[in-house]
Amino acid sequence: MKVSIITVVLNCANYISDCIDSILIQTHKNIEYIVIDGKSVDGTIAVIEKYLPSIDYFISVPDEGIYSALNKGLSVATGEIIGILNADDVLANAHVISTIVENFKNSTCDAVYGNLNYTSRNDINQVIRRWRSKSFRRNAVKYGWMPPHPTIYIKKEVFFKHGNYSMEYGHSSDYELILRFFYKHQIVAVFVDQLFVKMRMGGVSNGSVKQLLRACSEDYRAMILNDIPIPLVAIVGKKLRKIEQFL
Repeated sequence: MKVSIITVVLNCANYISDCIDSILIQTHKNIEYIVIDGKSVDGTIAVIEKYLPSIDYFISVPDEGIYSALNKGLSVATGEIIGILNADDVLANAHVISTIVENFKNSTCDAVYGNLNYTSRNDINQVIRRWRSKSFRRNAVKYGWMPPHPTIYIKKEVFFKHGNYSMEYGHSSDYELILRFFYKHQIVAVFVDQLFVKMRMGGVSNGSVKQLLRACSEDYRAMILNDIPIPLVAIVGKKLRKIEQFL
């Protein structure tokens, strides 16, 4: 099975090589690697150019943000399975993609997801939080549960059927897509209780109280769109679930 992995990047010269290296060492070799750069000016492009023989598609143009760039990647992806790896994150080990493919082959699922570690920005092996997920239960979504977005691999046909990332929900656009796929359209998902991704803290979703309130507002609108029955309960539950990541 061909797996398309999309990396969206803007000014990430310090970390992009770790991201790419973690893909190149994968034991599953049928990987299509797509890199969408938003016109970086910090040396990121020079780093990427060193890897061009191993990159199947690369473009560097201004965009309207992360989700616009992800949609560009989706538009050119040709793999049966599609995943996303942020430019400052890494796959946890060399067998992540082979594990994912094996689970697709052994079931009739639409998606596979796993666990995620939040790490120090300067040391990818210094764990700050551990996001240990659980097997998918649609009812849990109503109370704020969601799988870790960077660990989710989804069949391309699901995007064809149910759409790409919406541009209407700010940094909650990945959450809206999860609600749409997992809750509203009830795709079949398999949880693998293994670490898939190491994610550096300090990304675009982390910030001030004002940003937190905006994120809650965007989450609320995404919940309304996708028929979550009591959105305020889901919002509170979504925030409270982060506490267990420190335990």
